[in-house]
Amino acid sequence: MSKNTIIRGTILLTAATFFSKFIGMLYTIPFESLVGASGGMLYGLAYGPYSIFVSLSTIGIPLAVSKFVAKYNSLGDYQTSHRMYKLALRLMMVTGVVGFVLLFSSAELLARIYIPKDAVGITIADVTMVIRMVSFALLIIPPMSITRGFFQGHQSMGPTAISQVIEQIVRIGFLLISVFVIIHLFDGSQTVAVGFATFSAFIGAIASAVVLFWYWKKRKPYLDQTLRRQIKPTHELSTRHLFHELFRYAGPFVMVGLAIPLYQQVDAITFSRTMAELGYASDVIDHAFSNINLYGHKLVLIPITLSTGLSLATLPTLTKSFVDRNKTLLFQQINQSIQIIMLLIIPAVVGMSVLSYQVWGAFYGVNDFIDLNGSLLGWYAPVALFFALFTVTASILQGISQQRFAVISLLCGIFIKAVFNVPLIHLFGPTGAIIATLFASCCTVVLNVWRIKYAINFPIRQIVKRTMLIGIFTSIMGLAVWLVTFILSGWISYQDGRLANVLILFIAVTIGAGIYLWLSYQSTLLERILGERVRIIGKITRRARS
Repeated sequence: MSKNTIIRGTILLTAATFFSKFIGMLYTIPFESLVGASGGMLYGLAYGPYSIFVSLSTIGIPLAVSKFVAKYNSLGDYQTSHRMYKLALRLMMVTGVVGFVLLFSSAELLARIYIPKDAVGITIADVTMVIRMVSFALLIIPPMSITRGFFQGHQSMGPTAISQVIEQIVRIGFLLISVFVIIHLFDGSQTVAVGFATFSAFIGAIASAVVLFWYWKKRKPYLDQTLRRQIKPTHELSTRHLFHELFRYAGPFVMVGLAIPLYQQVDAITFSRTMAELGYASDVIDHAFSNINLYGHKLVLIPITLSTGLSLATLPTLTKSFVDRNKTLLFQQINQSIQIIMLLIIPAVVGMSVLSYQVWGAFYGVNDFIDLNGSLLGWYAPVALFFALFTVTASILQGISQQRFAVISLLCGIFIKAVFNVPLIHLFGPTGAIIATLFASCCTVVLNVWRIKYAINFPIRQIVKRTMLIGIFTSIMGLAVWLVTFILSGWISYQDGRLANVLILFIAVTIGAGIYLWLSYQSTLLERILGERVRIIGKITRRARS
């Protein structure tokens, strides 16, 4: 397969992932208007354990299968690749059924952990029902993910990209239509509506599986042909050896996938109980929890998805550089991966923090809780930086054969979150839960960077220097954005409704982003970090001048 085809496939997959995350954020706007904060809290309580069960039932194997298939295909041993796929597919069918049974049967137990007996509003029965509704998706997700990994191992990104987008479109379409019909046409309860919203994961998975089956039927003649034309002998590997190699690849992937859901589970278990003990009203608890676990969380995922997609694109050759002991190239790749995160996410999170009230008002409207939600979003935005850095540094650790340390650092972060969550909520109210996440995720990143530095004697001086420069440019940008909002406040404010917030954001973001990009480009910071990616900016600038 040509290099251009591989690059095209990678771009297609990155674009599909970003599009899926983007529409996954947009649907929360009508969803919030339909079910409100309490519905968002109920939805978040169901999706937390579901996300963990998806990670555990797939145990990182889809990406590991992709790596395994790519390896043996490069050796010309297509029969071993097919054999592994069939074995992994059977395994995923079993783990999917086991995951479904465990989540379905433990739904009431989890609900009792999340919801106090004397809770006002959301009940144990409500949470039990929505968890059981979402558990059906586990029957399809694991085997479907394996098929995606198999196609990716063949450097065929189209099936994964298309099925991913179709899954998201069908899931969101079913979610919004079912919730609207239940609430407005049948005058149903909010719990039933949210239950069908979580069941949409199963409907979306079916749509994705249909797309993948169509691709499989279309590609099967080609796949059979490669098997018949195989010249090199098959590696006589036992089933035990195959699974041993597969699980060795899979380990780090599952831990990275579990990071955010585990942080959210600490909040799910401790947040509502602690807030109720402190005397907070149930509507305040609902708004704060739904912000942290669903509505606000979806907003900060967009910069994470875009920046990590660009950053991780530099990592596929990192392992080769490490094996070849080419430290110059290895250090360059690590520097670029981390610096892309800093370049894109630091200004994004600062801008979101400065404009947190306007961002919330633009997406979810203005109501009596705009001040609470805007404040929480302002605190939550910086968490995006450390979530993104953890993803990238964990991938770097895998590339330099230090993947076990990513598990240790994540466990340290979860331990810190669990220990400090309740005390910080007592000190700072709902903001305390965000501060605990911020502190814990920061510690995991510091540990990962420390391990990278001492494992390969990696110099961090360049990262520190450029981060300081990014910090200076971001400070100028943040000041400009604050001045814009201050000047506009004489005519319009975030309390004036959704359209007013959209207008403020358009003006402030345009000016802020323009200042940051101009400073970064003129100082050559963009070119030094992104390399050839920014040459188009120079061409556009020269054409504009001419």
